[in-house]
Amino acid sequence: MLLRIESLAKTYHGLRERRVLREVSLVLGAGEYIAVMGESGIGKSTLLNLVAGLDRPDAGRILLDGAELGLLDDDALTRLRRESMGFVFQAFHILPYLTVAQNVALPLLLADAADTATPVQAMLEAVRLGDRGDSLPRELSGGELQRVAIARALVHRPRLVLADEPTGNLDPESAAQVLALLRERVKSVNAAGILVTHSHAAAATADRVLILGADGLRPA
Repeated sequence: MLLRIESLAKTYHGLRERRVLREVSLVLGAGEYIAVMGESGIGKSTLLNLVAGLDRPDAGRILLDGAELGLLDDDALTRLRRESMGFVFQAFHILPYLTVAQNVALPLLLADAADTATPVQAMLEAVRLGDRGDSLPRELSGGELQRVAIARALVHRPRLVLADEPTGNLDPESAAQVLALLRERVKSVNAAGILVTHSHAAAATADRVLILGADGLRPA
């Protein structure tokens, strides 16, 4: 299995202790694309942060391609994210002073890739933006910007793609196009994908839908 989550738990300690996740387990193989739904505040984004190694669980294990995230130091986690993960968020996080092509190339530049132009252009073609590489972000629509974000997330052929409410800022037509494209692209590189969403329409594009509740994940 590409991703294995075992009995994950997370509690935030402060003025008021708040348990966010409890007994969360999941097995995900290459080529699988799932949606995670649940009530607001139940811990969907926290789950993605833990899987990405951006936060540490209180209990349980996360293994990506056999590597246990909890045993890696910060430098190793950073390398793992750069090499093996792709991220798509509700906020596009496109750098406004870079061209579309330069934005998409960022993961390759971080990995010191010898050739960036070829894979960037191929990915732009794949997301139907082949003629927009020299454009600045301000010249694109919201749907087009999210397609740029998808291209950037997948240009380095990650093993795992994490998408957190990626269509929350889009109109229904653009959202449908982006969701179809995200699924298509994840499948095309044989990655595993986790889509976090509150939208039943968005979740319906996944291979299977899981509901995150107080006692873990269950099938919808």
